[in-house]
Amino acid sequence: MKKNLLVAQSGGPTAAINATLAGVIGQAMKEEQIDQVYGACYGIQGVLEQKFVNLTEKVDTEEKLEKLKRTPAAALGSCRFKLNDIKEDDSQYQEIVDILHKMNIGYFVYIGGNDSMDTVAKLSAYCKEKGIEDIKVIGGPKTIDNDLCGIDHCPGFGSAAKYISTVFCELEQEITVYEPKNVIIVEMMGRHAGWLTAAAALAEGKNGNVPYLVYLEETPFSLDRFIDDVKEKLESTNAVLVAVSEGVHDKEGRFLCEQEGSRELDVFGHTKLSGTGKILEEAVRAKIGCKVRSIELNLLQRCAGHILSKTDIEESGNLGANAVKLAVAGESGLMSSLTRVSDAPYTIEYSGVDIREVANKEKKIPVEWINEAGNGVKEELTTYLTPLVQGEVSSIYEDGMPSYIVLK
Repeated sequence: MKKNLLVAQSGGPTAAINATLAGVIGQAMKEEQIDQVYGACYGIQGVLEQKFVNLTEKVDTEEKLEKLKRTPAAALGSCRFKLNDIKEDDSQYQEIVDILHKMNIGYFVYIGGNDSMDTVAKLSAYCKEKGIEDIKVIGGPKTIDNDLCGIDHCPGFGSAAKYISTVFCELEQEITVYEPKNVIIVEMMGRHAGWLTAAAALAEGKNGNVPYLVYLEETPFSLDRFIDDVKEKLESTNAVLVAVSEGVHDKEGRFLCEQEGSRELDVFGHTKLSGTGKILEEAVRAKIGCKVRSIELNLLQRCAGHILSKTDIEESGNLGANAVKLAVAGESGLMSSLTRVSDAPYTIEYSGVDIREVANKEKKIPVEWINEAGNGVKEELTTYLTPLVQGEVSSIYEDGMPSYIVLK
């Protein structure tokens, strides 16, 4: 008997998470073992609340699939919902299983980042422990932070990296307009990994000779050393661009923004970070006195659908399709993954990785890819990044405005 497939999205949205969703839908419609494809609105919370849409009916043409690929953010909606500790209370897990059985769901693909893969790990482990063999649970990776283990790079990161490096190319033109000394500081997301900030380095030297200072959270940050770095650059130039991770911290592990504010936590216990760029702006103004501005890219890093990496969108769709193939083949408790075979020519292979190798782990930038001064990156890092931003995919426009698909 045919089974239905359920797919949901979780965590912070990206410009490519819907490409993964489109890959899931497109592949599921090709599989003889799958009848209907359903989407859960607002992640695992939506599963518990039984907020479902029939994607077989909603996305029923190639044109709609293509528009979905180019729609930023999470078309099904997302959540930051933490399931109960399975050792203390497994009632939520049984409730999910009962709902899936009621809807004849045999395959569940959950697209998300670190916390979402933890949900995949827990739910698949529960099914295994209880001998529930008719539900296959597969993780679909996503995160602009690029910090998932078990995969060379994460869907969504390439497009975010392309957006960031493009912004720096544009800011480089802006900062050289006027003659007086000028510093622009750009703060990127990245609580515990500096991949997004590192992407700024791709732009250096492409359209001019403005020097960059790049500060990643993988190495200790000193405010005094930062001021010295800026002063040194300004001795030989009138313009400096600074890229900084929101999560930069001192040798004791204290976030720079924590030193100036409170320790507000999110639902998963993560410190809410903001204001790093503004702190550095005020420090430059007070200790150097030149013209200075700070920019926090914030949500723009993950919702910029007007400039997508073709590599990212294609790989994101393929990872979604691969997740379906794994589930139909009888696999469960895996995350759809890819491995880099070669940098030049750039080639990859798709596979599945045990979710236990992914959940609750973080992939950081190797410290040997960061320069000794801690204010820039080495060639190894730009070699890793360069293939991920190749090619351009544009939004679909109607009446001069981007046109996106709405599912929920």
